[in-house]
Order: sequence, then C-alpha cells, then structure tokens
Amino acid sequence: MSEEVKAEGQEEAAAPQLGLNDLAAAIQIIDVCSKRGAFEGAELETVGGVRGRLAAFVQANAPQKEEGEEAEGEAEATDEAADA
Repeated sequence: MSEEVKAEGQEEAAAPQLGLNDLAAAIQIIDVCSKRGAFEGAELETVGGVRGRLAAFVQANAPQKEEGEEAEGEAEATDEAADA
C-alpha cells in the first residue's frame, strides 16, 4: 500500500512545468514560422490572436525591471529587431 501512495506522489512531483520563458519561446517560434510563410492567409488571424494573448500574458507576468534595466532591455530589443 505504501508503494501505491509513493507512486502517486512521484507522478505529482514529475508534473510538467511551464514558465514565462517557454511562452516567450513559443512567441518566437510563431514569429519565425510567420516570416518563413508557414501559415496560410486564413490562418494568420488565429495564429496572430494566440501570439497576442501569449505576449500579453508574458508581459503582464514578467518580473518588473528597475528603470535603468528597462532602458537597457529596450535597447537590446531594438538591436535584435534590427538584426532580424
């Protein structure tokens, strides 16, 4: 009987976790797929809606940066956009 309880506890401990980094990666994947033409025109509205909801969730739940860090992060985002 203790084996059954232990097996159930192990399943709970091994439950998959999903974090903000995973969602940010999904947003990047959507962007890359879109640039490469992986979606048909009729699909773009749905894909864009999902991307928008993911981005809003990540932005709303991201740790707040201090003012100095925020300006630096914006500069990095601008550099990355220019590279793309």
